[in-house]
Amino acid sequence: MTRYVIGPDVAIRLAHDEAVIYGGHQILAPTLLRSQVLSLLYQAVGRGEMTRKEAERQLEYVRGLRIRLLGDRVLQTVAWKAAVLLGWPDTFDQLHADALITLDRQLADAVKDLVTVAALEALYWPPRVIRAVLPRKHAHNAE
Repeated sequence: MTRYVIGPDVAIRLAHDEAVIYGGHQILAPTLLRSQVLSLLYQAVGRGEMTRKEAERQLEYVRGLRIRLLGDRVLQTVAWKAAVLLGWPDTFDQLHADALITLDRQLADAVKDLVTVAALEALYWPPRVIRAVLPRKHAHNAE
């Protein structure tokens, strides 16, 4: 079983996509996730990016995800050390797992030497194939 840490951005994307999560994966998140998702969806409705009905549907999806919400002492210690090491102003983004999934490219780049960073598609079932497209000028070299 692979354990993935997600943040509110990933939870909302999963809800938007109505993703079916592979049963062999465990999703972990800080206990703050629920409040963050609620706040982000509320703000999106306020900006007119989605209807209240759509926000409520996404919130229900996130509530239905099998997420292990974590906030124990060991995780807090790991988050503190990582934030100090990286010079971060807060400790929200760190938990102990096999890999981190984030849509935040800056966060992914900052932690890539500390943790494995996985693509969002790693959670989906059936597995999604991610294909790299070679530029046309190099296509003949791939054959």
